[in-house]
Amino acid sequence: MKTVDIKKIRKKMEKTLDPKRFEHTLGVAYTAAALAMCYEVDINKAQTAGLLHDCAKCMSNEKKLLICEKHHIPVNDVEKKNPFLLHAKVGSYLAMKQFCIHDQDIINAILNHTTGRPGMSQLEKIIYIADYIEPGRKQAPNLTQVRRMAFQDLDKALLQILGDTLKYLNSIDSPIDPMTQKTYEFYQGKE
Repeated sequence: MKTVDIKKIRKKMEKTLDPKRFEHTLGVAYTAAALAMCYEVDINKAQTAGLLHDCAKCMSNEKKLLICEKHHIPVNDVEKKNPFLLHAKVGSYLAMKQFCIHDQDIINAILNHTTGRPGMSQLEKIIYIADYIEPGRKQAPNLTQVRRMAFQDLDKALLQILGDTLKYLNSIDSPIDPMTQKTYEFYQGKE
């Protein structure tokens, strides 16, 4: 993979995202880099995916739907009713088109950072987990435990986050993307 200009991406994200989302993004990139060091994953890829994971987050729901329609990005029923969930799909598209990212592992890490997927790569797991445990995150179930776990056993941390997320979404009667459930069942089966 050709080395990506991290500083350039960071500057663009600062202009694109609101201040709170930008701080979160920096936290995810920082945490992803630390996890990449721990698990011997390419640090540049981890930082790139971390910086770009929410690149479509501040876009209007209408614009996300429009991009999906225009570029034939599949939208499931849950996403149609809750287009804010499309930021990962749209973000992976923007990473390719606006930021010229062609590394499939980075694209998949952005694409799957909200739902996960069965058979995730180490980088995908790192971005999914970093999004949950980054230093600015204050309110997530079992956060202290998961932060410690993330640097000891990536799969165990992933399973804990997936389980806690499903439990939380069910408790507030929030729609659940079927992929989150599939991912949880896949990793639960690996225990």
